Amino acid sequence: KAVVSTQSGHYGRGMGLIPLTSDEIVDQLQNFRDCSCMDYCRECSVELTLDVRCNDEVPRHVTTRDLISSNLKCIPVTSKVRDHDNDTDNNQDDILICKLRCGQHLKMKLYARKGFAKEHTKWSPCAALGFEYDPDNALRHTTYPVPSEWPKSDYSELEEEQNQAPYEVFGKPERFWFTVESVGSLKPDNIVLSGLQVLKKKLTDLQIYFTNEVAKEALYIP
Repeated sequence: KAVVSTQSGHYGRGMGLIPLTSDEIVDQLQNFRDCSCMDYCRECSVELTLDVRCNDEVPRHVTTRDLISSNLKCIPVTSKVRDHDNDTDNNQDDILICKLRCGQHLKMKLYARKGFAKEHTKWSPCAALGFEYDPDNALRHTTYPVPSEWPKSDYSELEEEQNQAPYEVFGKPERFWFTVESVGSLKPDNIVLSGLQVLKKKLTDLQIYFTNEVAKEALYIP
């Protein structure tokens, strides 16, 4: 959420789409709906401020570099220090927020909160997600009009001269290959591990619920 002090408030929605680094803080923040505070607090949100004024005739570019975070573990992805991180791209440009003319002033206070992507895409750490289970088309779930023109999968086990595996009539998918592309807020391996933790918690809660229901029925005396 953005609280705009100067200028119009049409920047607020765009600011919510800026990816913020969350690897070291995502498990420490509470979901804002579960927090006991009335509005915002350190337990459920991170405050970021923006205060830029243009005093020159040349337009001033306001970018994510101008955002100041109250928690260095939660900053714009493009502002992340990558000198000691070989897994990320070191050549990313700062995200342009707006351009100010001489005399214009933009001052904002923003709060980053933890949420779910199924509620709004701004909370999604994924840019793309794909999977495959039959790289050589042995199950024939896909029909190749001209097998020789179909590109081979990165996980293919065929020889160079082969185009697709022999048909397995009774074959079933046994292995799955997933590809996760991150927007930068979380590393791909953390996205997968966090998703598994949430799934495990939901299954555990469901198991506890049914266990309690069975216990209630056992104690019920008509």
